[in-house]
Amino acid sequence: MKPFRPFFVIAVTVALGVLTARPTAGQGPMGPNSERGPEPLDAALKRTFVPLAVPAALYEPVARGEKATIAIFVMHASQSYITHSACSELSKRGYTMLCAGSSSQDLLDGKLLEVRSAVRHLRQLPGIQKVILFGHSGGATLMTAYQLVAENGPRACQGPEKLVKCSDSLAGLPRADGMILADSNWGNAVMALFSLDPAVVSNDSGTPVNPDLDLWNRKNGFNPAGSIYSPEFIRAFQSAVAKRENALIELASQRLAAIEAGKGRFVDDEPFVVAGGGSMGPNNKLYTQDPRLMSHTRNAWPLLHADGSVTTEVVRSVRLPQGDRSLTSNLAMGALNTTVRGFLTNSAVRVSADFGFDESTVRGVDWTSTYSCPPGNVRQIGVPLLVMGMTAGWEYLAAETIYENAKSPDKTLAFVEGATHGFFPCKQCEKTPGQFGDTVKTLYDYVDGWLSNRTRF
Repeated sequence: MKPFRPFFVIAVTVALGVLTARPTAGQGPMGPNSERGPEPLDAALKRTFVPLAVPAALYEPVARGEKATIAIFVMHASQSYITHSACSELSKRGYTMLCAGSSSQDLLDGKLLEVRSAVRHLRQLPGIQKVILFGHSGGATLMTAYQLVAENGPRACQGPEKLVKCSDSLAGLPRADGMILADSNWGNAVMALFSLDPAVVSNDSGTPVNPDLDLWNRKNGFNPAGSIYSPEFIRAFQSAVAKRENALIELASQRLAAIEAGKGRFVDDEPFVVAGGGSMGPNNKLYTQDPRLMSHTRNAWPLLHADGSVTTEVVRSVRLPQGDRSLTSNLAMGALNTTVRGFLTNSAVRVSADFGFDESTVRGVDWTSTYSCPPGNVRQIGVPLLVMGMTAGWEYLAAETIYENAKSPDKTLAFVEGATHGFFPCKQCEKTPGQFGDTVKTLYDYVDGWLSNRTRF
């Protein structure tokens, strides 16, 4: 008889394969937003595989100093971050890093319980005094939702304003001591909103589309080299997005009520397909094609430059237009393929009729209608908070929104000039070679300085 092989052994074996495999071209630690694969492990670091609720790896400096008493947990809501750049970069700077692989859960509540297992593990490690949560991109949804509940209990995500209420199973989450949000987006729910194609005629079909609302229609201003949409088209497009979003919420809410009344297609959940609702990469709509939109902050903030200088100014995007074709007709790449509960929990946010965005401002979003939204979550989070935006990324402007909504009395906002969403320098955006320098170093040196302030924790 073959010996029984526990699940955690299988999980660690899988993680080992992920960490030791040589990445192919174009792959990296952050999935589709990564520009290059993970660097070889530095000789000054050691890495240990940890069997938690999700596969994870512990990165530690071989020569442990005072900084190693601070442990930082890195995880994304859907992608594997087991070799994320923060793991090695911050460990090289002296910190203890725990980096997680992909979640096995579909709904946010299950992912939060996976974060709980990691925080508990770090609290039990010898010498660890503080635990910090690190959220990059959609990881900020995960980390802010976790800390929201950890500080305030499940009641924080069970109020009447929430589209769906979180589970009582989230009671007793151990708190973290601080939070770092590095190029967070506005939240998984809001990114789904920003990616919603209002030209779709039927929710379960990517064809045909309404040509009057088709942002890829050259008659509406589309140009693959950089679109310039008219104010009239932008207003019509965004108004139609708001109507479709709220209609989807109403439909999903009706189906959830039917399921809970025992009248659903299945007893637990139902498939829910949103044509033109995929939110990964080029599916983001309007502002990625027209770089005038979401192009600068409203106020002046610290901007980190390649030469080590810091200026305080209105921070402008350096990103280039992206996306040369619609993916709406494609099921795998262009649609949101989820369930009724999955949509309402992970991908829906309530908006008003005046929803829209311009060069610097998003309006008409009810940030507190879901706990999949960092700007709403941080309103009830009190621990020290560092928010950083990458000016060559699509979502850098979310940093200002999150910062302005944050309750924490100790909050910091800064931007890295020329850094992409994956933190690397945007070579295509440079006016002169090397203009943006080593943006990875710039980012993590600043994070190191923020963490090293011993009066902060």
